[in-house]
Amino acid sequence: MLQSDETHFGFKKVPIAEKARRVAGVFHSVADRYDVMNDLMSLGSHRLMKRFAVELTCARPGDNVMDLAGGTGDLAKRLTPLVGPSGQVVLCDINESMLTIGRQRLHDKGIVSNVSFVQGDAEDLPFPDNHFNAVAMAFGLRNVTNKDKALSSILRVLKSGGRIVILEFSRPVNPGIKQAYDAFSNLWPKVGELITGDRDSYQYLVESIKMHPQQEELAEIMTDAGFSSVKFHNLLNGVVAIHLGIKDR
Repeated sequence: MLQSDETHFGFKKVPIAEKARRVAGVFHSVADRYDVMNDLMSLGSHRLMKRFAVELTCARPGDNVMDLAGGTGDLAKRLTPLVGPSGQVVLCDINESMLTIGRQRLHDKGIVSNVSFVQGDAEDLPFPDNHFNAVAMAFGLRNVTNKDKALSSILRVLKSGGRIVILEFSRPVNPGIKQAYDAFSNLWPKVGELITGDRDSYQYLVESIKMHPQQEELAEIMTDAGFSSVKFHNLLNGVVAIHLGIKDR
């Protein structure tokens, strides 16, 4: 049973104030190999999933959108041509190392005119009310300490009619696929150790996936936070899910 001042860091119980520091340490450690490990862990499929998530933002020319917990900028890279020169993409991440990698990679691709970079906490976003047409978040929500607070913060910065798109690991629907996926994901810490020399960070990532709310539970959390028309799409039988929500007013 969690105490009121405790939260989960993977399977461990830690003081709430300590989780952010531990998560930061994980992503400082894996930042320069993050995309390589994503390719290995998803067998390359994360790129297709992110493309689908970007399409679901319905971003249009002139829109102001955010890639939240954007890390190495995969969503931002796909969003910038959609909003065009009259729009703006904000790549926001709490982790300085990940944000630096994202900035470098986008600049290396010549993406500079309609993208900005902000170090910020999802639970207390440093943006005005009613600012964004869409907020997209890929594989970041499970690392947030207080998901309710983060969702409320996202709702605040969205414009009326704006949408949230959350791409995150979830639970396979088919028991056989779940068993196979669990066996596969249990290999990630060893692979992470071989490639990055860091087993512990990938052990946390595996555990954080298993502790993340299942599809229906997350949909309920989003509804309770104030989003309407909440729904989700299962990908790969629910190994990953995309949740959508709208800000009514």
